Amino acid sequence: MSTSSDRVPLSGSERAPMPGARAVGAADPAETMSVTVVVRRRAGEADLQADRLPGERSYVRREEFAAAHGAHPDDVAAVASFARSHDLTVLESHPARRSVVLSGTVSAFSAAFGVELTRYEHADGAYRGRSGSVHVPAELEPVIEGVFGLDDRPAARPHFRHSTATAATQTTFTPPQVAQLYDFPTQGTGQGQTIAIIELGGGYRTSDLKTYFEEFAIPLPQVAAVSVDGGQNKPTVPNSADVEVMLDIEVAGAVAPGAHIVVYFAPNTDQGFLDAITTAVHDIANKPSVISISWGSAEPNWTPQALTSFDQAFADAARLGVTVCAASGDHGSADSVTDGAPHVDFPASSPHVLGCGGTTLQANGGKITSEVVWNEGGGSTGGGVSAVFPLPDWQSAAGISGTGRGVPDVAGAADPATGYLVRVDGQEFSIGGTSAVAPLWAGLIALINQRLGTSSGFLNPLLYSQPEEGTFHDITEGNNDVSGLGLYSAAPGWDPCTGWGSPDGAQLLVALTGKGK
Repeated sequence: MSTSSDRVPLSGSERAPMPGARAVGAADPAETMSVTVVVRRRAGEADLQADRLPGERSYVRREEFAAAHGAHPDDVAAVASFARSHDLTVLESHPARRSVVLSGTVSAFSAAFGVELTRYEHADGAYRGRSGSVHVPAELEPVIEGVFGLDDRPAARPHFRHSTATAATQTTFTPPQVAQLYDFPTQGTGQGQTIAIIELGGGYRTSDLKTYFEEFAIPLPQVAAVSVDGGQNKPTVPNSADVEVMLDIEVAGAVAPGAHIVVYFAPNTDQGFLDAITTAVHDIANKPSVISISWGSAEPNWTPQALTSFDQAFADAARLGVTVCAASGDHGSADSVTDGAPHVDFPASSPHVLGCGGTTLQANGGKITSEVVWNEGGGSTGGGVSAVFPLPDWQSAAGISGTGRGVPDVAGAADPATGYLVRVDGQEFSIGGTSAVAPLWAGLIALINQRLGTSSGFLNPLLYSQPEEGTFHDITEGNNDVSGLGLYSAAPGWDPCTGWGSPDGAQLLVALTGKGK
């Protein structure tokens, strides 16, 4: 058994209290908690070759993934032995997800990982936190890549926004109207596809969904909930995270009503968020072909171990043929960070994710009359250049200024003043934010996958190799500066506000399948 002197800091695990947090005392040593330990990938199988050439749709089956790219049984056993020696219980082991979930008391976890757990009060809510690094036995340092759950601070925020427009200036679209304006394919409903939606709070009411889809004469999609780390479908009141959940389901479901929608509910912690993603990616029962994520936070708010583990989960998705769509954020080029520097939102900044930015959309007579960068009502689309992830090869010709991955890749209607009609907890109103764009793209990809007969998979290299003209509505006006940084403006071609622009669904279908709408 390792002693405290044998422990070493786990690289990338460093934490500091949330800005503005106040320590109020030690965490209850008898409190029971769970922690997810992420272990390394099998030796010799680290290169997943996600950046294959466009059109090379050769994917690993989920049933085969664990043996080829998952955790080695010996590594899982070593973590389990370590846990038992510190009075911790192994709740679950998932070789494909490379995750071992442990349960025990605050006292036991503090001793096992060499941390001091403290209770903090913060404007966003009280949390259990730690400072400094997680420590692991020296012999397990090469094995363990991340430890999540010791600190349960909120990991992300939902990227939706209520409208501040007056009745005279408010424009509200239904999701089918937006799909029509973007010329989404009309032959197909997404049948045979599963859209996974990640939620870190809130819930949905089936009665609301039934009423909403009946209102537009759309068949009620099949919707199911999956509990991750104790997260539950718990609807409460309209002005809550229920807005995010209902927005995601209603937009994706209205665009692709024939798709099966599975909502993965998890706690809003780095552990819950990661476990929800890996559960969806490796779900053998539901087998999602596309994942929609409308939650995120600025890159500086994440530990390096979290950024790495999340990105590796998205690389797994790419190898399995799963497209991951993520909202790029609603707070412009600073992404709510007040240090005077630009920041992008994660997970949209992962190079294995399709980052989804936002526009202000105007239309008349079923045709787009204007579309510019969303920057109204105190909110603006997130976008810029990652300070964490280097510029991918497939983005090298996009004209990105800097050495980091450019965000976003694509865009869609997001301004709440030209928002989406949603029904939440018995009420109907207009909602915007880049939260709407991720499920919009997820629905479009489900339609394309049905026509394709297989998964579109990792789209980014293909989108950057396609001629922009015709495949997208190029956004050339506006900027995403809401913090006085004055950095990013729209321009012809790719730009760090709206990426390539909003989709022309019919042309994108042709680009991906060679088939007409």
